[in-house]
Amino acid sequence: MSYSKIKELLGSKADLLLNHESKTVLKEHIHQPGPGFVDSSFIGSNRNPQVLRSLQDLYGTGRLANTGYLSILPVDQGIEHSAGASFAPNPIYFDGENIVKLAIESGCNAVTSTYGVLGSVSRKYAHKIPFVVKINHNEFLSLPNKYDQIMFGTIKDAWNMGAVAVGATIYFGSAESGRQIVEVAKAFEMAHELGMATILWCYIRNNGFKIDGVDYHTSADLTSQANHLGVTIQADIIKQKLPTNNGGYLATKHGKTHPKVYSELSSDNPIDLCRYQVLNCYSGRIGLINSGGESKGSSDLSEAVETAVINKRAGGQGLILGRKAFQRPMNEGIQLLNTVQDVYLTKEITLA
Repeated sequence: MSYSKIKELLGSKADLLLNHESKTVLKEHIHQPGPGFVDSSFIGSNRNPQVLRSLQDLYGTGRLANTGYLSILPVDQGIEHSAGASFAPNPIYFDGENIVKLAIESGCNAVTSTYGVLGSVSRKYAHKIPFVVKINHNEFLSLPNKYDQIMFGTIKDAWNMGAVAVGATIYFGSAESGRQIVEVAKAFEMAHELGMATILWCYIRNNGFKIDGVDYHTSADLTSQANHLGVTIQADIIKQKLPTNNGGYLATKHGKTHPKVYSELSSDNPIDLCRYQVLNCYSGRIGLINSGGESKGSSDLSEAVETAVINKRAGGQGLILGRKAFQRPMNEGIQLLNTVQDVYLTKEITLA
C-alpha cells in the first residue's frame, strides 16, 4: 500500500500523526525496532538459547520477517467474549483450522489462540507458522458475569504441541491481580526453562478507574505502569491497549505518580501517549504491541491503520489484531491485515 493511500485512510488526522515530532521522550532514548532486534535486546539477558531461537522465529516469520516488527493474529475470543458473540458474524471460524489459515494466508508472524484450537491442528500447522498458546482466560459463562483470568492448561502441554511462545493476561488493579501475578510469573518461568517466549496482555481492570464519567482503563499513566509490572515478571513482549487519555492516577488519587509524567514525558498527542507506554517497557528493550480493538464495521480499516501509525511512530513493534480481521470474509480479513503490515513496511513512516 502506498504512502499516499495511508494518508488518505488517516483523513483529517494525517498531519497530526504523520508529521508529529516528539519532544517528550526523544527517539534516541529508546531501543528502536529493526533488523537484529533479538540480538540487540536479548543477547545479554538471562534468556537461554532456546528462548532466543523462539523469539527469532516470531520476529523472523511472515511479511514483516526480520524488520523488528510483529503482526500477530489473536483469536481467543471464543472464551473471552463467548464463541457465539465472536464467531456468529463469520461462522467459518468456529473451526479453529480457519483461524490458522487466516494467519498464514495474511503473512502474520504468529497465530495466538487457545489450547483447544491450536492443539486440534498442531501436527498439521505447528511447523508452518509460530504458535502462541494463550494459557489463561476470563471464563465468561458464570452468572453473574465475573472477570478473572484463570489457567486453562499446562506449560508442558503448550510445549508438546510445538508452541514457540505462550501468552497470558493479568488484570492489574483488580482484586484478583495478586494471584494472577504469581500464577503467570511461575508459568513464564517454566516457559522460559522449556525454551518458549512469553507475551503478556497487560490489561487493567477496576471499577474505581472510572471517575466522573471518564474511563481511565486506557489512560497512558495507568496502562504504562501495567506495562512496567509486565516486564518485571520477564515478559518478552507486552500487549497493551492504545492509550486514549491520561491522568488516571490524578483522577483516582491512589498509588503514586509524578508531575513530570504529564508535563515532560507525555503530551496530548496520541504518539506521545503511546511512547510513554514504550518507555515503561524498559525504554523499548521489551517490545510493545498494541491491540487492534473491536470490530465496528466500515471504519475498521482506517482505525487499524491509525493504530498502526501511532504504534510505529511511538517506537512500538506492531499490532496484535483479531476481531477486525476474522469477523469478516477471509479475503477481506487478509486484505486488512496486509494493509496494517504495509504501515510497518512503509519507509516514509518513521519514529517521531
